[in-house]
Amino acid sequence: MTTDTDNQPIPDRYNPKTAEPKWQKAWEELNVFRTPGADDPREKYYVLEMFPYPSGRIHMGHVRNYAMGDVVARYKRARGYAVLHPMGWDAFGMPAENAAMEKGVHPKGWTYDNIATMRGQLKVMGLSLDWEREFATCDADYYKHEQALFLDFLEAGIVERRQSTVNWDPVDNTVLANEQVIDGKGWRSGAPVERRELTQWFLKISDVADELLEGLETLERWPEKVRLMQKNWIGKSQGARVFFPLSGEAAEAGETLEVFTTRPDTLFGASFCAISPQHPLAKRLAKTSSEVADFIAECESLGTSEEAIEKAEKRGLATGLTAKHPFADDWELPVYIANFVLMDYGTGAIFACPAHDQRDMDFARKYGLPVKAVVAPKEKADDPSFAAEIEAGQDAFTGDGVAINSDFLNGLPVADAKARAISRLEDLDRGEGTVNYRLRDWGISRQRYWGCPIPIIHCDSCGVVPVPKADLPVELPEDVTFDVPGNPLDRHPTWKNVPCPKCGADARRETDTFDTFVDSSWYFARFTAPDAATPTDRTAVDEWLPVDQYIGGIEHAILHLLYSRFFTRAMKKTGHVGIDEPFAGLFTQGMVTHETYKSEAGAWLSPADVTLETVDGRTVARSRETGTAVTIGSVEKMSKSKKNVIDPTDIISEYGADTARFFMLSDSPPERDVEWTESGVEGAWRFTQRLWRAVTGNSAHMCAPEADVPDTFSDQALSLRKETHKTIKGVTEGIEAFRFNSSVARLYELVNALSGFKPAEGDPGDAFAVREAAEALVKLSAPMIPHLAEEAWAAIGNDSLIVNEAWPQADDSLLVEDTMTLPVQVNGKKRDELTIARDADKTAIEQAALALDKVTKALDGKPVRKVIVVPGRIVNIVG
Repeated sequence: MTTDTDNQPIPDRYNPKTAEPKWQKAWEELNVFRTPGADDPREKYYVLEMFPYPSGRIHMGHVRNYAMGDVVARYKRARGYAVLHPMGWDAFGMPAENAAMEKGVHPKGWTYDNIATMRGQLKVMGLSLDWEREFATCDADYYKHEQALFLDFLEAGIVERRQSTVNWDPVDNTVLANEQVIDGKGWRSGAPVERRELTQWFLKISDVADELLEGLETLERWPEKVRLMQKNWIGKSQGARVFFPLSGEAAEAGETLEVFTTRPDTLFGASFCAISPQHPLAKRLAKTSSEVADFIAECESLGTSEEAIEKAEKRGLATGLTAKHPFADDWELPVYIANFVLMDYGTGAIFACPAHDQRDMDFARKYGLPVKAVVAPKEKADDPSFAAEIEAGQDAFTGDGVAINSDFLNGLPVADAKARAISRLEDLDRGEGTVNYRLRDWGISRQRYWGCPIPIIHCDSCGVVPVPKADLPVELPEDVTFDVPGNPLDRHPTWKNVPCPKCGADARRETDTFDTFVDSSWYFARFTAPDAATPTDRTAVDEWLPVDQYIGGIEHAILHLLYSRFFTRAMKKTGHVGIDEPFAGLFTQGMVTHETYKSEAGAWLSPADVTLETVDGRTVARSRETGTAVTIGSVEKMSKSKKNVIDPTDIISEYGADTARFFMLSDSPPERDVEWTESGVEGAWRFTQRLWRAVTGNSAHMCAPEADVPDTFSDQALSLRKETHKTIKGVTEGIEAFRFNSSVARLYELVNALSGFKPAEGDPGDAFAVREAAEALVKLSAPMIPHLAEEAWAAIGNDSLIVNEAWPQADDSLLVEDTMTLPVQVNGKKRDELTIARDADKTAIEQAALALDKVTKALDGKPVRKVIVVPGRIVNIVG
């Protein structure tokens, strides 16, 4: 056992079971993580991890996510910033209602019990969070302000109420997203899904589609893949609206079919028109044709998501209608109802050019429709065999080129042909150039109980009446039951019945609640002033926003982030914030993965149920309970369904929070997946012990804290000082660049250097170098392993808390290398290395290289014909 500067014993091993609770208590008692006021003169830094859903227990993904955010928050505090690092809960949603139905508990109680459990687990991690700012989105004081925002949006014209076609589950009595319709059935009930027209509330996100696109260009600290995903989701496309006059027995007088196309240059290759099964024309035809009605029902049973439609066999039904070609009055195109046409894109109708769209080609071949090539590579434009090959084959040509077989467009490049076609359409009054977006308005109505009530009252006389702000919040009633499917608010005997705020007559509350994405689209603003009497405090929100560093999973790259960007613009329009973009920097961390295991019976087993051993050089798994063989499966994201989860509480209990944090930060680049392995966490544990010994091992030989810098240093002390300052620079750069694993690698190097240092007794330079290295090592590792850092800081004689210490600064003079190491080759084969002064001249380098023992041995008495010195690179001796 070593001793400190006061000759007191220091344990040889760091004990997290006693140290971690001690330092967590000290931080809490001193409230060191409380957010400074908005009037604090220091530069502000807001770091935020996506807040969790209170499912009941934290998982390893939480450990990784929050450890990363904690490193940034602690580092920025040490760099002198005023830091906001809050925590809350995304607490509304269907899982709570499912628990109510399955377990007979109330969603509110289930949610708040889970929050209490997870809060305790997160606190054990030692995160530098300001818990005074904690809130849950199901707190009435939070959703009161969400309701106020909605009313402001309504007044500003950002909200609209209108009919829309939805997926309706007739058993659960709720709207389903496309992704919740599996093979035409509700994901939970299994009931066949119906398409219904419902009156819904919408936020008009499509009004700012261009702003959202342009804003992506300003987000330089966002991953490019996320920006691209959002760009594709918004889906801006330049094209034309084309009007096809309809004829046929079922056509109405003067009826036209409006088509949006991005390829008006291919109109001369048109083979047919097609409409979505949900198109108004299809619905009209279904009223008089059972064949059409049956086909529409069949299409809807295949699923309504884009993925389901794309995978389905391309099928269609001829309507008997024909569409007149806009460039030729005698050219009629048959009109089909087709299962691959999306109502949510464009106008829900297309014209098809099979030669240049593979989906259209497949359909044309199936139904014997004509194929005409109208685009060819420039070098094949005059080669009729190219067009003939396309027209006879199965593969569409989708490349760039020039127009062929296209009358007045012939010979024009595709871009020019598009412009010319649009111009002609406009001249003929049969179309117009336009811009289309894939993005649709955000439907926020949900038919469920556990969500924020929409603050609207419906009156037979006054119509839709906003709830007066003075009456907010509209709180959820607690006396509800879940014994039958559907929304309990609809069948509550009293809650929905209220007098009209305008006329006083009997009226009804809106029983739909908000989509939970609404709750998470502004919480970051509320954190800046969680007790404000209005949704935001402009002084606070203007000081803290935008969030400097936002951290969360790639699965939220589109909807949550896009909705938050829209919501921020809506809040700016209504005076609640002064910015457009909520998150200046975004980091999306990789997933935590683990091997999967299956029993002989094919059941998934958890890692805790399996023992692993090495037999003849390979890993063998067995059931811990029965001893029978277990199949080791692929490494996959940790999930409850496949049971390949590790409980963080078990790891923290065995190894301590610092080890769990350190492994999450050190194993791989943070944007990549990390595989949790027992050997990996044991390696992290061993390193924390090595670091402890490196720091405390020479504590008795250290100079006093704050000692003056000696005038001279031994060579070994100078070498250690250089390694210390190189590490300071490397760790700092790694954290700044979100390369935590790179920073960890630098720490390893300094631990090695400090562990191997043997200070000379009584040498003040050695004593200073040891303390400097030890203190730098503790400060640099503190954001990652804060408890061990506090314990080590105290062990080497410091009275302050490491959490209040400034970040170390690298001395540039110690970063300059005054020596260099060159490989030395003899006849092209490396024989040794030469360390020599960086400013040594060529003659000195030659002489030193020839004097090396291994070089002399390799030459074996042979004369030297030439010595080639490549400055700073290599020495090559030719014998």
